Amino acid sequence: MPAGDLYLMGNENDVMDEAHQPPDGVSELTVRALGALSKALETTERARGHLYGFHQLTGTADFELDEAVRLLHEAGHEEHAQRVQREIVGRNVIPGHWTFQIVESYNSTYYQPFTAVEREVLESLAVSRNHLYEAGLKEARRTHSHPDHTATPATRTADGGR
Repeated sequence: MPAGDLYLMGNENDVMDEAHQPPDGVSELTVRALGALSKALETTERARGHLYGFHQLTGTADFELDEAVRLLHEAGHEEHAQRVQREIVGRNVIPGHWTFQIVESYNSTYYQPFTAVEREVLESLAVSRNHLYEAGLKEARRTHSHPDHTATPATRTADGGR
């Protein structure tokens, strides 16, 4: 069979699974709103990742100061070594807070309430179906019946075959 004919063949993966289809009665505008909410949460996830990066980098820098203090001592710069040790090593990054406390506050004050509200809205409006907006984009942008543009992953049998 010529390769081009493969595109004409039907395939069990050519229809989006029910978990990624809007439930009956959910409007396109609601799907777009849920997509915007999901995008905002994904942006928050990225911000949270940067916050953890800030936390880890700041902690690493604080431990690297030990080497700087040691070398300043060895080089005979006692006053500078003592100043770095006294004023910088173990210093709060904002008044009263080390970075772990900032992460904890962010998580409890913003991140956890945001994820809870997003989950509740999704449950209420779309029966907890995630990524409906993205699934709609996939349906609109993929080439139907193309083997590399299937709607869902291939179904595998118990023996590992298709």
